[in-house]
Amino acid sequence: MTAALALAQWAREYRATPDDVALAERALADTVAVALAARTHPLRTVIAPLPDAARWAAMAHVLDFDDLHTDTTTHISVVTVPAVLAVGGDARAYLAGAGVMARLGAMLGWGHYAAGWHATCSAGAPAAAVAAGLALGLDTAGLATVIALAVPAAGGGQEAFGTHGKSLQVGFAADAGVRAARLARAGATADPRVLDAWLKRVGGTPATDLPAAPAVPGGLAVKLFPCCYAMQRPIAALREVRDRIRGEGWPGLGGEVTAVGVSTPAGTVHPLIHDRPATGLEGKFSLPYAVAAALLDDYPGFDSFTDDAVRRPAARALVDRVRTDLLPGETGSLLDGHVALRIDLADGRQVRTELALPPGAPGRPLSEADLRAKAAACGPDVPALLDGLTWAGAAELLRKHFPYEDQEA
Repeated sequence: MTAALALAQWAREYRATPDDVALAERALADTVAVALAARTHPLRTVIAPLPDAARWAAMAHVLDFDDLHTDTTTHISVVTVPAVLAVGGDARAYLAGAGVMARLGAMLGWGHYAAGWHATCSAGAPAAAVAAGLALGLDTAGLATVIALAVPAAGGGQEAFGTHGKSLQVGFAADAGVRAARLARAGATADPRVLDAWLKRVGGTPATDLPAAPAVPGGLAVKLFPCCYAMQRPIAALREVRDRIRGEGWPGLGGEVTAVGVSTPAGTVHPLIHDRPATGLEGKFSLPYAVAAALLDDYPGFDSFTDDAVRRPAARALVDRVRTDLLPGETGSLLDGHVALRIDLADGRQVRTELALPPGAPGRPLSEADLRAKAAACGPDVPALLDGLTWAGAAELLRKHFPYEDQEA
């Protein structure tokens, strides 16, 4: 028994529960919504010559508004949904791929992510291969083969965070999975033992005793703000106390805030690599800018993460006033412990707050009203487009808005 064969057997034998089906439908709607929100993004032209899965995954991830599996720090749906849609699959294929990604992510462990790997791509390519392979009708042996064929594409670095490279390497992972599935269906062979060997090389631990259910242990976190998940908690914490710190004419320029102290476990801000962001994309991976956006903007939405927003003088001033106290130790989750903030005001007051779970965390799910509001924020037409959305309909919708264009022609 190898890890690849164990994952393949799990995927073939898994049977969806009603809760799993609900998760799949929510993941489909959320992934399509955040992709549509990027319809005018400059990356749309760049990715036009890429295959379906790569185009759709890259556009669904470029705004960093897609869901996250906090237990493994992987963006499960943005890889597996496009892979399934590209080959005409359905919720069953998605849940199998999502389950494989969660279980493979657990084998990789926090140490893999802490070492600088982009775990979404590491776990994503083999998971996308299983999702696509199941949709294409492969048996257990075939699914083990597609996992092995996808291993060469399993990787990506966190240095890409804050650039187009992050969303592109997610697109490459989704496409690699589809490619592996199609090659296996055509008769390509591979040794499933390669997954065990690769896991050991990249700091993981192969496993064959896999949890049977649910499809995604721990559930998926849905974002309320279009930025890295590590910023969701500090932003939400500050929004809960804005009424205690706002002055006349709020929102103002932030001049009434003289200093902000942030205390949190070091691992919970591991992806936030830009202390002094210069672009909107870098701002999505900046703890100081999370504080600035939460204080300056009524809602830290898409307009908060443009180049102009990050470079505004008020934001730069607030970024310089943020001090962090990172508690020692690698914690293993972006939601470990809690975030504590201290806001010093010009009038001498000091406001303190702390938060463990932000809205949208599995333990604090968004309401239906919140989900509808998020869809509306992605575009005025998006709620109607999502109404009654099917997996086949989602593929047609993405083909319409992100069509393949051969730029060499």
